[in-house]
Amino acid sequence: MSTRMQQPLYILTEDTQRTRGRDAQDSNIRAGRAVANAVRTTLGPRGMDKMLVDASGTVVVTNDGATILGEMDIEHPAAKMIVEVAETQEESVGDGTTTAAVLAGELLARAEDLLDDDLHPTVVVEGYDEAVGIALTAIDEMTLAAELDDDLLARVAESSMTGKGTGDVSAERLAERVVAAVRHVTDDDGDIDHDSIHITTHTGASSSATRLVEGVVVDKDPLTDAMPRSVAEATVAVVDVKLDVRKSSVDTEYSITSVDQLDAALEAEETELRGYASTLADAGVDVVFCTKKVDDRVANHLARAGILAFGNVKGSDASAIARAVGARRLGTVADIDLEDLGYADSVDIERFGTDDLVVVEGGAAAAAVTLLLRGGTEHVVDELERAVTDAVDGVVAAVESGGVVPGAGATEIAVASRVREAAARIAGRKQLAVEAFADAVEALPRTLAENTGMDPIDAMVDLRTHHEREGRAGIISGGRTGSVGDPVEYGILDPAAVKREAVGSAAEAATMILRIDDVIAAR
Repeated sequence: MSTRMQQPLYILTEDTQRTRGRDAQDSNIRAGRAVANAVRTTLGPRGMDKMLVDASGTVVVTNDGATILGEMDIEHPAAKMIVEVAETQEESVGDGTTTAAVLAGELLARAEDLLDDDLHPTVVVEGYDEAVGIALTAIDEMTLAAELDDDLLARVAESSMTGKGTGDVSAERLAERVVAAVRHVTDDDGDIDHDSIHITTHTGASSSATRLVEGVVVDKDPLTDAMPRSVAEATVAVVDVKLDVRKSSVDTEYSITSVDQLDAALEAEETELRGYASTLADAGVDVVFCTKKVDDRVANHLARAGILAFGNVKGSDASAIARAVGARRLGTVADIDLEDLGYADSVDIERFGTDDLVVVEGGAAAAAVTLLLRGGTEHVVDELERAVTDAVDGVVAAVESGGVVPGAGATEIAVASRVREAAARIAGRKQLAVEAFADAVEALPRTLAENTGMDPIDAMVDLRTHHEREGRAGIISGGRTGSVGDPVEYGILDPAAVKREAVGSAAEAATMILRIDDVIAAR
């Protein structure tokens, strides 16, 4: 009788790293918490900024959670999941990225304590899933039963921008312009054309010079200085074809044996170029935006016809202009119908420092609006752009996705209270996970209190007491340290959609990380 020897079976390469069981869970949890802690101090109106410097020396100064996490060179796969939470939050509702990342980190921290107490990861995941449903119900109950008028939406925009780099222009003034921009692109049925809201930045002035343009702003110079710099009641053509001498696709040569033949060829070429300008002028076009090259001779003919023209316009700018003025992008200028053209109240070339910007205002067939943001430096206008973008997205989310809730941590306190009450009615070990979820949500107002300069323990006691007595309690920043009060009275409001998305995405990321018990990494 023979005995078969058991030979080792290798299914992974020798340089593959493998981490299993609790070691894998600990590594993933620590990585997720580290990413969340990186943005924790930026939360709230008193949050601090981060300076990010890449390998090429490019500097980014911001307290926007999505920007910070996007700029960080993160390698750990579990940490990247927290980054994805912020990215999902940014794409879905545009704001609340720091909230989502911090909540995901806190859920992992609380889960780590439960794992230390020998709770199985599946029990934690089930408890978190049940707590999410309770939290979403609590958010719905906290939604204010109030009409979303301009004043209320302005408070939403202002809350979104508070604590972000708005320079020397007040958040209140910016909020009014943001609401006006959103209202401008809202139709009679209440639908918002978000793509028609454009944000343009330009350095060279203080941020107080920021303004709202009912139209489109493009950074382009006219083709020649002989063209007019201002056209009122303009007929606009958007062209996607070269205004140049046509070239054959076949490699051919022409033999010219006399001066007359050369003159005829040059005259034919000149006639073709002059024809572009004549066709546009005969169609009644006053302004031309061309995405391709425009020959200098065509530009001179257009100038003689009194037409303002721009060449090599970016495709995105051309689309924005066409949408704003109600024009069609033309692939030829041979046959132009009136329906192909757009109309604007005015097209002006305005000088900003040493640069020219084209301002197309009063589109006749379609609504469009541009927030022209100004700032003394690139860092200022970049952060101002991020703040205004979040404000626009917040207002749109409030209008489209169902109302607003009290900000300043009041909604989180209400959610934690409701989840903790529900946990008392849940049997088994899952109750511990539901309670841990409530503790994780409470970490958000605690962080707001810390960043405001309050004692976090005293602040949480006051918040719970005020919530039980008044029904709403948040961290109100002001003076040397913050205080506890009703955020609605102070106009601190957040879109309910931001809270819903943050709770859902953070819980999904945390539970996904908790389910991992084996990490196999190739070098």
